[in-house]
Amino acid sequence: MNKVFLIGNLTRDPELTETAGGVKICRFAIAVNRNYSGADGERKTDFFNVVAWRNLGENVARFAKKGNKVAVSGSVELRNYEDSQGVRRTAVDIVAQDVEFLTPRGQASADDGYDDAAPASSAQGGKKPALQMFDDDSDIPF
Repeated sequence: MNKVFLIGNLTRDPELTETAGGVKICRFAIAVNRNYSGADGERKTDFFNVVAWRNLGENVARFAKKGNKVAVSGSVELRNYEDSQGVRRTAVDIVAQDVEFLTPRGQASADDGYDDAAPASSAQGGKKPALQMFDDDSDIPF
């Protein structure tokens, strides 16, 4: 069984491209902290390249940004290629089957692509109304 689950932060903004056949592909990388510290007392971090196809890739490109926390489930895929010097190399990619966005909307960057559920009133200058305190203990029936 080839199955992997990772939770980490995006190390760069996702890159959405298209194959020659018109299929959308999104590439991004995540940094995943290990559960233990090394001998020097620092936590080690692993970096994974992730590929998301079609609608999943479009959603990642639209809603995820550098620094956002995501959960990725998918499979490990090895690919071989030759670098510019002609040396044969092997790359490890995670092919995403599901991506869960874990960064809350309020903590995302201002240009995160999320739309507010209710548009702000123009009379309020684009600001949401402040909550007002009230005393609800005065007429308790019990």
